[in-house]
Amino acid sequence: MSIRRASAVPCLLLFLVALLPSRAASQTTPWTAPVRGSWVQTGPATAADVVLAGGGSGAEIVVAREENFAVRQAAAFLAGDIERISGFRPPVVQAPSGDRISIRLVTLGIGQVPAAVDTRGMLGQWEAYRVITAPRTVWLIGSNPRGTAFAAYTLSERLGIDPLYIWTGYVPERHDPLVLKSTRFVQGPPTFRYRGFFHDDEDILPRPFDARGYPSQTGDVPMEWYRKFFETGLRLRMNMVAPYVRVHRRLEVQQLASDWGLYYTSHHYDILVSNPYGLTRFNLAAERGVRPEYDWFTNREGLLTFWRGGVMENRNLDVIWPVGMRGTEDRPYTWPAGTTDEDKARTFHEVISNQVNMVRELLPPGKTPLFHFTMYTEMLPQYQRDPAAFDLPEDVIITWPDDNNGRMRGLPTERGRWRHGVYYHLAYLGRNLSKQTTHIVAPATVAEEFARIVQAGATEYMLVNVSELREYVMGARMIADITWDAPATLTAPDPAGRYTGWWVREYFGAAADAAQAAYGRYFAVLDTPDRLWFAADAVQALIDRLHRRVVGEAFPPFDADTLALLQSRVRLLEEALAAEAQAEGQLSGAQRQFFREDVALGLVVDARQTQAALKLADALQAPDAARMWQLVREARTPLDQLEAEFLWAEYPPFERWYHETWIRSLFAQNNPHRSYVQLRAFVTSQGREILVPPRVPGLAPGAPPPAR
Repeated sequence: MSIRRASAVPCLLLFLVALLPSRAASQTTPWTAPVRGSWVQTGPATAADVVLAGGGSGAEIVVAREENFAVRQAAAFLAGDIERISGFRPPVVQAPSGDRISIRLVTLGIGQVPAAVDTRGMLGQWEAYRVITAPRTVWLIGSNPRGTAFAAYTLSERLGIDPLYIWTGYVPERHDPLVLKSTRFVQGPPTFRYRGFFHDDEDILPRPFDARGYPSQTGDVPMEWYRKFFETGLRLRMNMVAPYVRVHRRLEVQQLASDWGLYYTSHHYDILVSNPYGLTRFNLAAERGVRPEYDWFTNREGLLTFWRGGVMENRNLDVIWPVGMRGTEDRPYTWPAGTTDEDKARTFHEVISNQVNMVRELLPPGKTPLFHFTMYTEMLPQYQRDPAAFDLPEDVIITWPDDNNGRMRGLPTERGRWRHGVYYHLAYLGRNLSKQTTHIVAPATVAEEFARIVQAGATEYMLVNVSELREYVMGARMIADITWDAPATLTAPDPAGRYTGWWVREYFGAAADAAQAAYGRYFAVLDTPDRLWFAADAVQALIDRLHRRVVGEAFPPFDADTLALLQSRVRLLEEALAAEAQAEGQLSGAQRQFFREDVALGLVVDARQTQAALKLADALQAPDAARMWQLVREARTPLDQLEAEFLWAEYPPFERWYHETWIRSLFAQNNPHRSYVQLRAFVTSQGREILVPPRVPGLAPGAPPPAR
């Protein structure tokens, strides 16, 4: 197998056109027309339309007893959605009563569909579905249970439910009566077979607090939050989830995901979902009867037994099993001194073969084993040196990583006998490129990279890191749409522009033009995560120099290139904030609140720290102490303003969303309060004290964990 780095893709449009599925005449190309509420009849109803609710009564939702739990869960969501729109909650019944209009959820091979309802070509397709109206009936038909569930989630959105309502706050438009237009919606199978969110960096969500006042790393994240994440994924027609890995893991979380129709998986170091992070923290080594020594060379049988525990715990669920080998702290595996690359490749082959065979032996009859080998960080170059040496089993999906900022590090040019997928980042935590406060990966980057991914054929699996999701809903929706139907979303020219245009029309209505201009300026200035913390680093460097000036020590001059970049960026940021304010002035209610969070917040984090840094640079050059201190105090003003601006993004259930945590410790790169705290301490002590990161061996207390 040969490997290539991501590069320009010639003839891409022709390639994608060849993949286009057939479509019903009534369907439109994605990102060209409104979606939410587009099937509601707002004019006079026709004979072919279907009245779902009106005047306190309405339809019933029919789900046979034999249907999968995921279908029944989708029916429950649909009933609640119709109630939110119309005020009437349809009963969910196992058989039609005969005296009501019915919404029928039927999976082919489980339920019966009248011959008059066309299902030709569906049987055997992966997650295909149809929504078809007939006299007094709405048919939601899936080729498999997930397809049936996705038909229900599609109907909910087309009736007016925002799939992202948990994060956007959007309330559906009220309709009484609620009338569904005559519909024949045909949806073929998705481009990517497995598609899901990885919820990472679990430092914000509520749970018990430790002695420092941070959420406990080993505490339980409430089930309420898992339900929010899982519901969002399903409404976006995702079929996979990787829940948090640095918290206490409970089987009920995995069980909930599987019951609702989501494959449960995890990322590159959670081998066989055995939870290496809990080796000693959660006493898993002792529970599984092994020494807490995560070493293949000295404790081979112990590791096999530990991994077996993960398989036995989850074997009755729908799981995509991670294989490979990494350390318990999500750091590279520590090899014995003198281990050659050839030895490493042979060991990977041996380890993965054992893992795959173990799962095959332990799964219940009828369960098809699924595996992914994610080549994150050090594993990618190891694999690229000699793919043949790994000799991976054919049922292992080879998963290629991006560079943590949305650019693929490598993709296959020859797929060989394997299936391929990708591990992608919208959010990211790791050293000086952390992005956990606002979205950085622009739609243009997403469109370009996923076009390359599709052309390379890496479409079996896609896991995207979204952290706690709230800041990444724009990118998450775009990726969900692409992975479902890459040809339709990416074929026409300028997919990023079309997506952004659709996004602002869908969410900001009459203010769409102004909102699109604001997004354009946003992504022009916040194009890489280091930009977001560039000014914060400058503040720290300047406070250090000012401290030395106050105590009479020599200090180096502030870097001229850094100063010039700060000066150019402050102009761009102020222009972007002006564009945001113009759009925000045309909005109200939930639209205005969401727009401020999605556009203004990231800009003010950068702008206020940049304004403070420029004041401090002037203070460093001040001719006397009086002028210096005047400018230092003026530098506090924008940082005080930023502290107040965080407050309008914190409300139930997002209280304390931007407070300091174990990841956002005072000295962590991605702590948005760092400049404020350091400058306040400097002023309070009259320049005698300066906060610097603690100098201790190894990982400093409160420092962020390794990249992932």
